[in-house]
Amino acid sequence: MADRKALAHLLRRATFGPTAEEVDAAERAGPSVTLDALISPAGDDAGAARTPVPKLPPVVNEKTDRAAQIRTVGYWWLDRMVQAEHQLHEKLTFFWHGHWATSADKVKYGPLMLGHQQTLARTALGDFGTMVRAMVHDPALIIWLDGQRNTVKAPNENLARELMELFTLGVGHYTEQDVREGARALTGWVVDPKSGTASLNPKRHDAKPKTILGTTADFDADGFAALLLGQPACPEFIARRLWLRYCGDNPIPEAVLAEAKRQSTTAAMLRVLLLADGHAELVKQPVEWLVGALRQLGLRPGDMPEQQRKQLQGGLNQLGQVPLRPPSVGGWPAGAAWLTTSATQARLKMAQLLAGKAPQPVLDRIGAAPKGQRAVALARLLVVDAFTDRTRAALDAVAGDPRKLLALGLASPEYAIA
Repeated sequence: MADRKALAHLLRRATFGPTAEEVDAAERAGPSVTLDALISPAGDDAGAARTPVPKLPPVVNEKTDRAAQIRTVGYWWLDRMVQAEHQLHEKLTFFWHGHWATSADKVKYGPLMLGHQQTLARTALGDFGTMVRAMVHDPALIIWLDGQRNTVKAPNENLARELMELFTLGVGHYTEQDVREGARALTGWVVDPKSGTASLNPKRHDAKPKTILGTTADFDADGFAALLLGQPACPEFIARRLWLRYCGDNPIPEAVLAEAKRQSTTAAMLRVLLLADGHAELVKQPVEWLVGALRQLGLRPGDMPEQQRKQLQGGLNQLGQVPLRPPSVGGWPAGAAWLTTSATQARLKMAQLLAGKAPQPVLDRIGAAPKGQRAVALARLLVVDAFTDRTRAALDAVAGDPRKLLALGLASPEYAIA
């Protein structure tokens, strides 16, 4: 049988938060088979079927009803992340949300944000080119980066710049002239928020030749996307982004990078990275922390009253990561940025809320162990390799109260690490 600690590590990286039973199954199957099953799961996703895409309420009052639509999408997505059985796909979709960071704070239209999420989900595992071509026409991204203001008479460079800098190539692989010419290629796209569609207005588009990255042609949005995808810097940029978010801030080994760049899909690239040596410690992002805890405790946001769902969203807001609301086009931070004093206090408050709602069977699993072994039972439940002596002493001090024990375990430094 494969090493349980290594498999728990793999599952923590590949999913939002594995259950003890999922680690048991992986231990029997081994890492390669486990990862294959995560990337290409057999059968439909029953959890996704339990969380169908919401029908958004109509807009009568512009301000309040638009806010209600965004809340509906946010509640649904959190519930989907918890319920989804195809966890690698679900977590990768959220990774792409941070990559193509687009915020409802500016977009303001629930249907556009839902459509954006659905595009990310549909293209998450496949050929990156399919995703890029979809995103240059994505209504939410166009609004977010002022693409609808980009016309032949008044070019706006925001989308062209971020498309190269943050989405496909990275800094140092283009010039300011490339940005200006790329903006011309993207001119003319307009968004109809009511229909949720983007379309090209030929009168607003610059159809003249452009020279981008040393190539001259009558580039439009699709041609510009194809040019970027053909750059050698593109697959390397994506591999490095995936490595940072899934494997840590250690330098990616050159052999691993070379192998990842050869893969034709994001799923295949991620498989190479997850099975590679050289991973560093990762701090869980707040959404990852919350979704993993909900999964391990058997709690479903969709079953909670409105007030408790608001508490979950409020907790994520205090922690600094709310789905649909990245702070900037650069997405959310990583690593120690999530370990501030205020974040620690917010995690403890959230942990107490979750422990207070823990189902009795979960508490019974902890309470069934002798008092001196309840911290060990908790580590198994939360898929923590081991608690330090300091944490263990704090846990042992409240071992007689399973809810307090659970809250401290969820708020512990060990549980904050993926």
